Amino acid sequence: MGTIAPVNNVQQIRRVLLYTLILNTGVALAKVIYGYMSNSIAMTSDGFHSFFDGVSNIVGLIGIWIAYHPPDENHPYGHRKYETLFTIIIGVMIFATCLQILKQVYHSIVEYHDTQVTSISFAIMLITMAVNIFVTIYERKRGVELKSDFLVADSMHTKSDILASLGVITSLVITKSGFRIADTIAGIVIAVLIAKMGYEILKKASDALVDTICIDTTALEAVISSVAGVKDCHEIRTRGTEHSTYLDLHICVDPKMPIEKAHEIADAVEEKIKANFPAVIDIVVHVEPEGNDCK
Repeated sequence: MGTIAPVNNVQQIRRVLLYTLILNTGVALAKVIYGYMSNSIAMTSDGFHSFFDGVSNIVGLIGIWIAYHPPDENHPYGHRKYETLFTIIIGVMIFATCLQILKQVYHSIVEYHDTQVTSISFAIMLITMAVNIFVTIYERKRGVELKSDFLVADSMHTKSDILASLGVITSLVITKSGFRIADTIAGIVIAVLIAKMGYEILKKASDALVDTICIDTTALEAVISSVAGVKDCHEIRTRGTEHSTYLDLHICVDPKMPIEKAHEIADAVEEKIKANFPAVIDIVVHVEPEGNDCK
């Protein structure tokens, strides 16, 4: 037996992605336009880097639309893994951002550019960074509330923009003071931090794709065993993500127990699990008579 909790968050998730798409586009345009005007490679590159966020938002809108389609004959468990797949795309884009920063560092070493560093340069970078901070906090908060791994991952991507912007501001300060080597060091440090974020996102998404255990089995055993009538439980398996977990298990009951009573115990197990582990959206309980074959 099993039950699947309804998922009604898709419209809200798409609305969040649309808001962030608008903000990210504005941030990108501001950096690119003034970057070209001031001949600043750092600002221009950071602007194109910000366009990655807009692309990721578009990818997210498409991915979420697919992921929240209801289960069908060919996809009885639904389409939620598409969200995980698109989360991996975000992770790859973060690594692309890392490479872009390293490329920017390389050009700062081998090429000379007469960059015009003005108060407007700092103002644009500080304002756009403030927008990125807001987007990061807002998107992560809504991602947790709506149980969307994609929104949480995308907020981490936007967080990488904040680090990149800090590197650009550092670059502007150093360029104005005449010390170029510190700019190179800052770029490398930021690239490493961004690569670490990308790794964490890819690790989490790959765990979901290969069905890594989601909930501690010992904790589940304790909850299941506390239900009256359950003699034993075994073959507990979980898969999915921390926000949407699928669970199947076997319980042992008195072999003389009527089928109707055994069914009631199975229902009680489901209710107890969902009360203690809200992330579980689907439970399959196999009922077996206690005996030599039920271990």
